[in-house]
Amino acid sequence: MLNFHNENNDYFCNNKKQIIMKKIINTTNAPAAIGPYSQAVEANGTLYISGQLPINPAVGKIEATEITSQTEQVFANINAILNEAGYTFADVVKSTVFLSDIADFAGMNEVYKKYYQAECPARSAFAVKALPLGALVEIETIAVK
Repeated sequence: MLNFHNENNDYFCNNKKQIIMKKIINTTNAPAAIGPYSQAVEANGTLYISGQLPINPAVGKIEATEITSQTEQVFANINAILNEAGYTFADVVKSTVFLSDIADFAGMNEVYKKYYQAECPARSAFAVKALPLGALVEIETIAVK
């Protein structure tokens, strides 16, 4: 497969011009972006959800202090964005989990498995030095229709 852009920034795949449909997804039922990015972007039937922190959108801050409650809030935020875009958890194909402490993996996983029970998405999980706003967990999500 040969992919390239021409001088007009048109995208070609196997010498056929491809039209890329891009839509920004935004909902007040999930926290607003805390930087120069979108909550989610849908492109050609694929939804890319930015990493979701455990921010309660009603108050604009992290209220939960332990991993299971923070993970529940993250999934509530992901659910709100999926719903806004017309997707469900069944459409999720990939999750990337960031933990501020790998010791929290089991607690995060207890919540995670409530949302993905059959035909689970692919997943990566990493411990990172720190997460924004002192969060314990952040999850990126990709869904496909």
